[in-house]
Amino acid sequence: MTSPEFSRPVRIDTLGEGPRALSIEADETERNALARRFGLVAVEALSAEAELVRKGDEVRAAGRLRARVVQSCVATAEPIAADLDEPFEIVFRPQIDSARTDEEVELSESEMDVVFYDGSAVDMGEAVAETLSLSLDPYPRIADAEDRLKAAGVKSEEEAGPFGALAGLRDKLKK
Repeated sequence: MTSPEFSRPVRIDTLGEGPRALSIEADETERNALARRFGLVAVEALSAEAELVRKGDEVRAAGRLRARVVQSCVATAEPIAADLDEPFEIVFRPQIDSARTDEEVELSESEMDVVFYDGSAVDMGEAVAETLSLSLDPYPRIADAEDRLKAAGVKSEEEAGPFGALAGLRDKLKK
């Protein structure tokens, strides 16, 4: 397994039931590697502040991610800058026993932000990188993308779909 591009391990034995503040920031090399990983033009800034609390083997991290990214417009491939400011809450739990890997693990909706860890540390950098990935606009478009597509002769979904074809036939019959 390759190591994460943005790794900030926090040893479990350094955490207690009282909150521990943590502030992390990706350097240029880490940001460039994350941009490649997530298919971005650039990650210009990435930082996070969090409070970590340990209860037994479980660690809860609540905080805020801040980032400036540059994505490519899905219609024109032009760069689009986006500022992200996202709250997060992540629960780290010990890795499930590998002897029972055939068992299906079902998580409730409230458990969707659970990250399993193996060993004596949780990786806040990787957790923040994954949160960044989930916060990205999956279909970024520049403001005038629709107009440019139309000018290039690309039909909208409505025009290209079955009802658009029927409307086109209706218009031909009226002539």
